[in-house]
Amino acid sequence: MSELIAAVATPPGTGGVGILRLSGPGAARAAAQVFRPKGKRPLTEAPDRQLLYGTLLDREGRAIDTGLAFVSRAPHSYTGEETAELQCHGSPMVLSLVLEALWAAGARQARAGEFTQRAFLNGKLDLTQAEAVIDLIDAETPAAARQAAGQLEGVLSRRIEEIYSGLTDVMAHFCAVLDYPDEDIDPFQAQQLQEALDRQGEALQALLRTSRRGRLLTQGITCVLIGRPNAGKSSLLNALAGYERAIVTHIPGTTRDTVEGKITLAGHPFRLVDTAGLRDSDDPIEQLGVERSRAAMAQADLILMVCDGTQPWTDEDTDLLNQAVDQADTILVANKSDLPGHGTPMFVSDGTGHSLTVVGLSAKTGLGMELLEEALTAQAEALFPRTQEGAYGQLLTNQRQTDAVRRAAESVARASQALAAGITPDALLTDVEAAMAALGELTGKTLREDITSRIFERFCVGK
Repeated sequence: MSELIAAVATPPGTGGVGILRLSGPGAARAAAQVFRPKGKRPLTEAPDRQLLYGTLLDREGRAIDTGLAFVSRAPHSYTGEETAELQCHGSPMVLSLVLEALWAAGARQARAGEFTQRAFLNGKLDLTQAEAVIDLIDAETPAAARQAAGQLEGVLSRRIEEIYSGLTDVMAHFCAVLDYPDEDIDPFQAQQLQEALDRQGEALQALLRTSRRGRLLTQGITCVLIGRPNAGKSSLLNALAGYERAIVTHIPGTTRDTVEGKITLAGHPFRLVDTAGLRDSDDPIEQLGVERSRAAMAQADLILMVCDGTQPWTDEDTDLLNQAVDQADTILVANKSDLPGHGTPMFVSDGTGHSLTVVGLSAKTGLGMELLEEALTAQAEALFPRTQEGAYGQLLTNQRQTDAVRRAAESVARASQALAAGITPDALLTDVEAAMAALGELTGKTLREDITSRIFERFCVGK
């Protein structure tokens, strides 16, 4: 039997409203010990989800605030257990005193994510929906919020369930053949099974293709700033971020490690990564920074190559630009347009595979920054076409989900190849079972404590 848990559900600090939540056996009774309604009906007898107005009490029964309370009885609650909620003024002292009173009434402090974990264990949410809860809390753009809301409503879960159900049908056919070993799979039935496997394999590959967009939506477009020392990368990061995120001096090589900042342009999230200037150096610390710069460049979704527009273009610049364009879509920023001698670099790039845009600006004065913001927005629009807005809720949004779908897709592909090669049904079953187990990890049908522990560690206390 689960214990009674309680926690403050609102963020730390002073606020207009503070909320305390309880879940578990005796939640209504414990809440009633610290809440005295103004009317005659006690909290324990109130209808589900009906707000009562009253007085909140400390552990000695003394009034410390006025507020609201309600109960939700199992199984019609967020956690699937009996729950109660107390709402008062957002004073940290008041919340602390009420929480102490709840300890005295038999509750214990809830762990991070324990309310949502209980909702999962009681069948109110699957794992993808539970992950959507924290994604919704962390959402920084309207698109990220819509994605999380759709996933919380079960859009992704239903898509996974369709594939799981299709594989269950295939497995039933193979099991039937094993039950009657003297009966071979006739050619017509084998063709049907092949088509079913291919259909689920295609569905898994389509789902896998959503992972990049889901990652960009939740984590932001990784935009890496590269260039030679003293080109103005840190100044550009600060200008985009709107505050002094990185140290700026006239001394080349000031940035020794990657520095990150987040911005939102036209509703699109960007994760800006300022890097150490790329040049040969005997300084071991600076060389370590250069290595980290190249590692960040390899992970970039978009690259801003910053150059000093007042200095001559060099072969070293051309080599770096070619590397950037080979790696990702690139915007070449000719910085320092406020200084005499500034001009657009003259170069010939043989980098292939990605787009190249050139923008001239001054990170110091802000001249031309709107052109860069327009270029960044255009890149984001290409990654998030409006025609795909209906897909919110169906995207894979983290590495755990992507890994599980990839393993399922690989298992289905092996089963399909084995069937085409005439492999016996018992061997095929192993791969189909592996695919179903991977999908089960995704939703929580296949329960793994190490996975669930990592998921709920991301949550705050009170959720």
